Amino acid sequence: MASNSTNGDMTPLQNHVAFFDRNKDGVIYPWETYQGFRAIGCDVVLSAVSALLINGFLGPKTRLQGRLPSPLLPINVSNIQKGKHGSDSGVYDSEGRFVPGKFEEIFEKHSKSKTNALTSQELSEMLRANRVPKDYKGWVASWTEWKILYFLCKDKDGLLHKETIRAAYDGSLFVKMEEERASSQKKA
Repeated sequence: MASNSTNGDMTPLQNHVAFFDRNKDGVIYPWETYQGFRAIGCDVVLSAVSALLINGFLGPKTRLQGRLPSPLLPINVSNIQKGKHGSDSGVYDSEGRFVPGKFEEIFEKHSKSKTNALTSQELSEMLRANRVPKDYKGWVASWTEWKILYFLCKDKDGLLHKETIRAAYDGSLFVKMEEERASSQKKA
């Protein structure tokens, strides 16, 4: 069972996004999102587009109460649960806590070729199964999140492993990816 707090009093959803808070001030600006994507190995275009879309979508939703919307599109880590979208897996509840049963359900329902991994086709089937009717923004958000995760983390056989997905949910995956990338760049 995954913990509902891995970094102080933060929820798993807050830990998931905190990687992108590069200066650790509780606010993620588009340039920090960009830097985070670059740190995990994404190219310039994907990093820039992701930063604009993610901050454009989440910034206004996570703004602190009583504050006017900012043109800088800051994401407030403390309010990240307000940015949850529909058509998702349900692994994070409405407060950003990890729901172990929903996590296991991904594999019970959709993992057919290997018990603890998803193929690209199985991932697509899961995304279709999670769609809420007419929730087009949620469909796009879920598709984008999962396809980027698959693209970056699938193994040589095209499998996205359960432990990799769990690490994405608890926030440790991005730290590991950055460390591995930094280590391989030092060797080169």
